[in-house]
Amino acid sequence: MPAPSAAPAVARIQEVDVPKASGQKALTGNALVGQSGGPTCVINSSLVGIVDAARASSRIGRVFGMRFGIEGVLNDHLLDLTAEKPATLRALRATPSSALGSSRRKLKDPDFAPIMAMLAKYDIRYLFMIGGNDTMDTIHRITEHATSVGYPMTGIGVPKTVDNDLFGVDHTPGYPSAARYVALSVQQGGRLARDMQRVDQFCVFQTVGRSAGWLPAAAALARRAPGDAPHIILMPERPFDRDKFLAAVKSAHEKHGFVSIVCGEGISYADGTPVSASRVTDNFANVEFGAMGGTSAAMMLHRMISDTFGWRGEFQVTESLQMSADDRSVKQDHAEAYACGREAVKLAMKGANGVMVTLERASKPGRPYRAGFGTIPLKEVAVHARPMDDKLIGPDGMDVSRAFIDYARPLVGELPVYASLNLAKAKPAKPPKEKAARGSRA
Repeated sequence: MPAPSAAPAVARIQEVDVPKASGQKALTGNALVGQSGGPTCVINSSLVGIVDAARASSRIGRVFGMRFGIEGVLNDHLLDLTAEKPATLRALRATPSSALGSSRRKLKDPDFAPIMAMLAKYDIRYLFMIGGNDTMDTIHRITEHATSVGYPMTGIGVPKTVDNDLFGVDHTPGYPSAARYVALSVQQGGRLARDMQRVDQFCVFQTVGRSAGWLPAAAALARRAPGDAPHIILMPERPFDRDKFLAAVKSAHEKHGFVSIVCGEGISYADGTPVSASRVTDNFANVEFGAMGGTSAAMMLHRMISDTFGWRGEFQVTESLQMSADDRSVKQDHAEAYACGREAVKLAMKGANGVMVTLERASKPGRPYRAGFGTIPLKEVAVHARPMDDKLIGPDGMDVSRAFIDYARPLVGELPVYASLNLAKAKPAKPPKEKAARGSRA
């Protein structure tokens, strides 16, 4: 099998000049960093970026890490990252999952007093958190509370989510690698489905991503020729229509002999009911999809198809594997995640506060990919999401547009090229000509 080719290393990322926050004096003290929410295979790169830049700063003494997110602060369980060996930190950049341990705890009003006590106890003046919308809500509320009680500190968010739905960014660290996982899985699983069509007539692959379609959309990168998987892509940005879906399934089966379907875990009917029928929610009132919710959209689609057509097929729900499969990660993704961590510290040293680092596309259409930095207020990220734009979705709502391919391919990189037989049917051999009789017959 050809080795998956990674996207090229990231080019130099452009920085932005950030003026010092009004009234913010240069602070001296210690730094605290936390990881929150679901993992990615590059979140540790951001962690190391923060630690490396903080250790190099004359205004930061020690660097502490939260053990299991904000719970580590509440439980007085901080880790001394300054004591870690440089070799360990270098290796951590290529290590998946969340090394500090993660949490999905939603802050409540009684939490703020003990949090402030811990920040004062360890002389924390710089707070960095790596995560998604809910994480940005956490750091925003802490920095706002610190200001209200007169505790001088700076809080900077670092983006992370495979869902790619953070407001104000071109893309989030972690998404390119997860998108590559999806594209490779559908590319390779699609060949399996094609070759097993006399046994299984359909396959449903489900991605994570909650209510955003960025990950299922990435499956479109698997196609190289007409008929390649996937044939149908269901994104949460479009309401699920059962009749329209089953008609598309029948059409694809008649055309290709099998059907490859990719769905986002959060696809819903027009009235908002999840296709998965899940009613389980997490601490932030988000619906739990997939295994965590005890059911899945893919399972329900499988049942619809089997009940309607009587076909045998399978559904694939990989859950958190796509968040932490470092063997399919993108080198460029690691580099950008690390750079975001360093940029967060640089912003803090310039006096910025209450903002999240953003990745922006600095390259113009048709030119080689190049990223740049920006910022956005934490309060905006905390209350907004970023679904796929209409221009990225195909007219029938069950595929992507060319604009999405142009957006995603530079992030994911080229996929392997596999061989296919010509499938030229053999012709029977011509019957041998009768040899002329020799001599007399008995």
